[in-house]
Amino acid sequence: MDIAGLAAFVVVMLSLAALPSASVALVVSRAATAGRRQGLAVAAGIVLGDLTLAALAIFGMTWLAGTVGGAFTVLRYAGGAYLIWLGWRMLTARPPTGDATSARGSRSTATSLAAGLALTLGDVKAVLFYASLFPNLFELTTLTAADITLLFAVTAVTVGGVKSAYALATERLYARLRGAAADGIARRLPGAVVMAAGAWVVAKS
Repeated sequence: MDIAGLAAFVVVMLSLAALPSASVALVVSRAATAGRRQGLAVAAGIVLGDLTLAALAIFGMTWLAGTVGGAFTVLRYAGGAYLIWLGWRMLTARPPTGDATSARGSRSTATSLAAGLALTLGDVKAVLFYASLFPNLFELTTLTAADITLLFAVTAVTVGGVKSAYALATERLYARLRGAAADGIARRLPGAVVMAAGAWVVAKS
């Protein structure tokens, strides 16, 4: 595998992962309102989705994405609807106690993971991104098992690292803003952003 191609892949993945997007909005909102664990769970779901799309591209299964295009559309609508619902909950929820936050967080980790996964798999453009990126950077027919493992590792580290950084930074910022009016603003502003992101996802579907 060409080193220059691998370096370019790392730069592209880091840059795209850091750009403001619906996935970033979801990570930030969950970290701000439900804590670090939920934000990291969303990040993990996004990584799983990206690895799935990378596998489709590497193993030449982009035809599968076209064959089940309807399922991708359903996933996209579901992801957008979930963002709108989550944003509304954030806007209308009362500030929870520490114990309530902990209990709810332990029950909703799987939901956060599923939300990140659904949002990523629902983005048909992401399928096309991987399908066009890999052939332009690498000779897919000559990739070894070690090469593919390395590409998966780079995808997981770059995407997961950036999204996790968003989650951790958001939790720290939210902790500093806690209290009186600041708490309401810190909780409701992300809610409005997430609802807007959900509407954007549905509209693009």
